[in-house]
Amino acid sequence: MRDIVWIIVVLLVIGWLIGFVAFPDVGGILHALLVIAVILIVYKLVTGRSV
Repeated sequence: MRDIVWIIVVLLVIGWLIGFVAFPDVGGILHALLVIAVILIVYKLVTGRSV
């Protein structure tokens, strides 16, 4: 349960990759997933605590 942020990040990145390849016309939503994943990674690295 302590690594839930990393699981969410991995799922978001995988969803972004699949969507980028399968549905290139839906760029805005897919890039929002990538931005959320990056924000979670930065938050995890800066705070250094489990969420």
